[in-house]
Amino acid sequence: MTKGELKRFLDEKAAEYEHPKFLEADPLQIPHRFSKKEDIEISGFLTATISWGNRKSIINNASRLMGLLDNSPYDFVLNHHKNDLDALNPFVHRTFNGQDLGYFITALRHIYNHYGGLEPIFSLGQGQKSLQGAISTFKQLFFELPHEVRTQKHVSDPLKGSAAKRINMFLRWMVRSSMKGVDFNLWKEIPTAKLSCPLDVHSGNVARKLKLLKRKQNDAKALAELDDNLRKLDPNDPVKYDFALFGLGVFEKF
Repeated sequence: MTKGELKRFLDEKAAEYEHPKFLEADPLQIPHRFSKKEDIEISGFLTATISWGNRKSIINNASRLMGLLDNSPYDFVLNHHKNDLDALNPFVHRTFNGQDLGYFITALRHIYNHYGGLEPIFSLGQGQKSLQGAISTFKQLFFELPHEVRTQKHVSDPLKGSAAKRINMFLRWMVRSSMKGVDFNLWKEIPTAKLSCPLDVHSGNVARKLKLLKRKQNDAKALAELDDNLRKLDPNDPVKYDFALFGLGVFEKF
């Protein structure tokens, strides 16, 4: 397949899967239940945080999580009292438990009260070509408060070798165009050109079959390689190809 043929193929697949029907079986449906900017951000961040494993389980547990936050995540984050966190203790999704969730709620209040929210941290911390440094900075700020060491594993750090799949996915949700009814385009100060593909087993395997990725591990180096190749196909919106790679892998078993 020539570069032109590959681009046409992936453009067609990206257009096919970037459609509201995509939300029917995707965790991104959770933040679409809200209309307020901060509710969308917080529900999106928490949903992305637990987005590993079976997608039906992710959606069910994210729905349950929103219920624990009275389906008003921003109000809960800003106005909760310490004893309100006790109601979160039974929550569990794989290795993310109620103790982790309690810290996340406390840390999010700290982020909104002291840094103006999630968006300013990523906007001010963005590099010339990517957001990977901003993700690392965000993790440092997010864990400024006293916390259990185990909780840190639920926010990845690209500068320590991680592909940071879940937080890159969250950033795609917040930044990319909302024209097709899937992503939100809530954050206006970050260009789509700087977004990185949420690299996981599905997108990684498809990318290797299409010769967009040579590295075998799904780590930060593989992400940089994939980003470079996707930006050659579309410098302005390389992460639209996440829909193509994911759809080909999950739905078409490519």
